[in-house]
Amino acid sequence: MDYLERSKELIKLALEEDIQDGDVTTLAIVEEDEMCKGKLVAKQNGVIAGLEVFRYVFKLLDGNGLKFYSKYYDGAEVQRGDLIAEFSGKMRTVLSGERTALNILQRMSGVATKTRRYVEQLKDTKTELLDTRKTMPGFRYLDKYAVAIGGGTNHRIGLFDMVMLKENHIKAAGSIQKAVNVVREKYGNKYKIEVETGNLVEVMDALDSDVDIIMLDNMPIEEMQASVLMINKKVKTEASGNITLENIKSVAETGVDYISVGAITHSVNALDISLLII
Repeated sequence: MDYLERSKELIKLALEEDIQDGDVTTLAIVEEDEMCKGKLVAKQNGVIAGLEVFRYVFKLLDGNGLKFYSKYYDGAEVQRGDLIAEFSGKMRTVLSGERTALNILQRMSGVATKTRRYVEQLKDTKTELLDTRKTMPGFRYLDKYAVAIGGGTNHRIGLFDMVMLKENHIKAAGSIQKAVNVVREKYGNKYKIEVETGNLVEVMDALDSDVDIIMLDNMPIEEMQASVLMINKKVKTEASGNITLENIKSVAETGVDYISVGAITHSVNALDISLLII
C-alpha cells in the first residue's frame, strides 16, 4: 500500500485549506530569502509515524529546498525531550507549512502509539490486532499506514476489497445463508466473505455457509470461548466490540485469530511534538 502516493491530494488540500491566498503573517514579517534552522522535539513518549509525509508537506511548498535530517524512523519509540529531527531551509517555507505538517505527523504518531500499546497486550498470544474503517474521512491510507507502523494488521481498506456481511445486510437478505449465497452467486470466490454474528445460533448458521471469517461481535467472554470451540479452526475468527486495553488479553485468550479495535483510529490523542526554530 503506497500510503503517501494515495494521500498526496489530501495533503495538497490540507495546505490549500490553511494557506489559500497566502500566509499573510509570514509574508509581512519574513523576507523571501531569509533562512533558518530548526528541530522537531518529542514532548511525550510515543511511537513516530509519518516522517515522509512531514517532509512532503514542505516539498510541495518549496521543492527540495528544505533539508531534513531525521534522527529516528517510523516505528521508533521516542521519549519526552528526544530530538526527532533537524532541518534547514527558507523561513517562509517552515512557518507556512509547520501546522499542516505537524497536524499530520502528530495524528499518525498518535495512531501508531495507541496501536503499539494494544499490540503489547497481545505479545504472549497468537492473536493479531486489526484496524477498522473507523478512520478520519479522507485520511484512510495514512491512518492504516500508522496502524501498520504501530504493529497492527490492516483489515479491509474499504467497501471495495472484501465482503463484510453485517447485521443490516443479513436482515436485508433474510438470513446469513441467503446473504452468503447471493454474494457467492454474484462474485464466486473473488472476495473473502466475513459475517457478523452475535450469538451461538448465528455462529452455527455462519458455519453452515461458505464464509472465510466469522466475527464474534460484542459477545461475553464465555460465549466467545464456546463459539471458538464450535468453529474449531474451520474458518478464521475475529472478536469485535467494546475492546479495551484492560480486556483485550482476556479476549485473545479465548483463541480468536483476530481482534479488531476501532479506537486505535477513531479515538486517538495526537502525539505532542514541537517544531522549534533555533
